[in-house]
Amino acid sequence: MSASPSGPPPADGPLSAALRNLRELAHGLSHPSHPPTPLFAGSPRRWLRLLPYAVVLALASVFIPVTIQVLSGDYGVPGALAGALAVGQAAPLLMLAHRPLQAWWIIFTADIVGALVQLEEGVRPGLVWPWTPPSVIGYLFVLLALGLRESRRTVIGVWLATGAAGLLLHLVAPAHGEGGELLLFVLGGVVLVIGAAVRERGEAQRRLAEQETISEAERAQRTLLEERTRIARELHDVVAHHMSVITVQADSAPYRIAGLSEEARAEFASIAAGARESLAEMRRLLSVLRSDGSRGELAPQPGLGRVQQLVEATVRAGLPAELSLAADVVEAVERGGVPQAVDLSAYRIVQEALANVVRHAPGARTQVSVTAREGRLTVLVVNGRAREPGSPLEASGTGHGLVGMRERVRLTGGTLDTGPLPDGGFRVAARLPLPPPQPPASVTPEEP
Repeated sequence: MSASPSGPPPADGPLSAALRNLRELAHGLSHPSHPPTPLFAGSPRRWLRLLPYAVVLALASVFIPVTIQVLSGDYGVPGALAGALAVGQAAPLLMLAHRPLQAWWIIFTADIVGALVQLEEGVRPGLVWPWTPPSVIGYLFVLLALGLRESRRTVIGVWLATGAAGLLLHLVAPAHGEGGELLLFVLGGVVLVIGAAVRERGEAQRRLAEQETISEAERAQRTLLEERTRIARELHDVVAHHMSVITVQADSAPYRIAGLSEEARAEFASIAAGARESLAEMRRLLSVLRSDGSRGELAPQPGLGRVQQLVEATVRAGLPAELSLAADVVEAVERGGVPQAVDLSAYRIVQEALANVVRHAPGARTQVSVTAREGRLTVLVVNGRAREPGSPLEASGTGHGLVGMRERVRLTGGTLDTGPLPDGGFRVAARLPLPPPQPPASVTPEEP
């Protein structure tokens, strides 16, 4: 007994594919592809949100009386019946703003009924049949609304239904047809293509705007992470220096201080071991932060003691800058009263602020001021309007500078204030906390 060979299931035949496509077309014709919201519903302009309502109201106001006049006057339809047909063919135009597919079903049915009524009443020679001129124009507006709102499958189904209805009516009374059914079929296809093209272009622009928004958010997040990584690298150098000092002092204490007990020696050894372990952990963390292959700087980290050199270099680059460094700040830096994190952050803030002036306001007069008052170090960089002719070096920045300033100020627990000035300049003000001054150590006089 031989087993039947296994293989992939047979592909659908042409008949199955045709039935499946017909089911999809029927589903598209019976299910709108959008919620019942009008065009421009999300526009911030009120007149644009009201525009669809005004358009459909104007269409219904024009086509209802015109259709009644044409049906009763030209096609000889009785007045009451002409009014009913006109309402069925033109009143649903009011639905185009919200439900164009449902409006199409009503108008499509009313147009077919109207063609049969005209055939029953007797079509006069020279008149367009099966569609009257007002019904053709109104129908084109319906198709335009469908092309702007519905999916491609629904649009194709509407177009094929329109052509099939015209063909069937022509077969019912071929003697009365003078190409009216073909005219609506061709014009309807053109209108549907135009509406669909406009809709797809609008959707492409909307997706592009959404993608740009996402890209901008990702760019801002990447900028933030890069700046935090840079600050973490510099913070490592600051903390590592202090930890190294602690290790050396703890290791050398038993040799510098005579008469230490075994408990004190063990305590100093524990402190040194903890400091070395912390340094090892920091080095492992730094190796992760520098996994991109970048190498650390070998030079010491700069501080307020090098702000004067920074300003002088900026002046040599063509930017008229002046520095005001308070004497108490210089004294605090010399005696080590400014924490290294605050010292480094203040220098970087001045550096970035001057770089922004060079990029965005070349030639602008700039004032740099560093003062210490009420337990806070205040760094102020103010520039005027660009005085050199021509466009700035950069029309739009990447945002790295301000992000870095905010992160550094947040690291030290300070505050940052930035913004444009009324005269066209810009202001950067950072306030960084300083430790309270240490009271001078009291010296015990030696006994004679």
